[in-house]
Amino acid sequence: MPGDLDIAMLEDPALRPVAERVAAGQRLDTADARVLYGTADLLGLGLLADAANRRRNGDRVFFSANQHINPTNICILRNTCTFCSFARMPKEDGGYTRSLDEVFAEAAQATGSPTREFHIVGGLHPKLRLSYYTDMIRGLKERHPGVHIKALTAVEIAHLARIERTSEREVLLAMREAGLTSLPGGGAEVFSTAVRATIAERKLTGTEWLRVHRVAHELGIPTNCTMLYGHVETIDDRIEHLSMLRGLQDETGGFLTYIPLAYHTENNELGAELGRVGTATTGYEDLKAIAVGRLFLDNIPHVKTHWPMVTPFMSQIALSFGCDDVEGTVVYERIYHQAGARTQMHMHYGELVALIRGAGKRPVERDSLYATVRETFDDVTPPPSPRSLPVVHAA
Repeated sequence: MPGDLDIAMLEDPALRPVAERVAAGQRLDTADARVLYGTADLLGLGLLADAANRRRNGDRVFFSANQHINPTNICILRNTCTFCSFARMPKEDGGYTRSLDEVFAEAAQATGSPTREFHIVGGLHPKLRLSYYTDMIRGLKERHPGVHIKALTAVEIAHLARIERTSEREVLLAMREAGLTSLPGGGAEVFSTAVRATIAERKLTGTEWLRVHRVAHELGIPTNCTMLYGHVETIDDRIEHLSMLRGLQDETGGFLTYIPLAYHTENNELGAELGRVGTATTGYEDLKAIAVGRLFLDNIPHVKTHWPMVTPFMSQIALSFGCDDVEGTVVYERIYHQAGARTQMHMHYGELVALIRGAGKRPVERDSLYATVRETFDDVTPPPSPRSLPVVHAA
């Protein structure tokens, strides 16, 4: 098996039949997924996921020089998405909506930098029309013609379709014509109807979220996919969610990467209700989320760790737990910092290279579609900084 995994080394005997199926290239079923989530042999699970990842990606770890842009935090679901700390009502303190000139001014930080992607998501503004977003995309492409644009979640696409009284397909066609490259994977949360009734009552259903992504794939627009974990969901809810993602990927092949997203508890109603303000997921949960995703989602090429959520340190460890992609430079991260993230708002390009190398992996800069941009970094050094990353050397 890739990575020279000795199945006999696994401490949990229940993992060994699953490992044999992975070694044989067989698809795991929901019973296997329960074994993976249930095992206490975290290192064994990591070895198994790392071997599966090496089979696909070798020792490469991808990253992007990207910039996050959040045009507005005004959202009509402010009072029903109880896990969200970012959204505001139109007249609420802290609410904002950027003019296009303000968006272009923020994006101007990319001028002269290695930025390759704008990652654009925001709230469901009741008055912003489709033209606001298509004009934004066109303006960004005119000013930064070599930068890819990954913009708007499935929830935002469906919201614009309602406002415009048109179909999600027409919204996606207009955005593609304006220069859209791909869609992010946000808004999926957990597909379980019961979970969504608790944390996101008026949001798209899981079936509706999948429908928007199916249409995007049919139009040749690749997308990412996510799962928000660590709130009220059960293990069975997680497995159902992963199964539905895998099913759509079997049908369309349009997902580029899977990103498990750790729930953060601060400044939101759900955290207060759960009595967990000031706490988030554990590192144990974060590494399991990566490893199970890699093993179960056998048809999705990449698995990403989101360092603003789980810290650069945990993201570095995740590179030995089946992960082959790291969130990029970001520049200014708002959404998770509103929910209590203590990480930096951005990461220097050289720090990303150092993080990946420190894990014993080979950094590869990519674009939004995972085409290789750069593989040699001898001229790149991280800036001297008191927040220099710890390194975790692979055994």
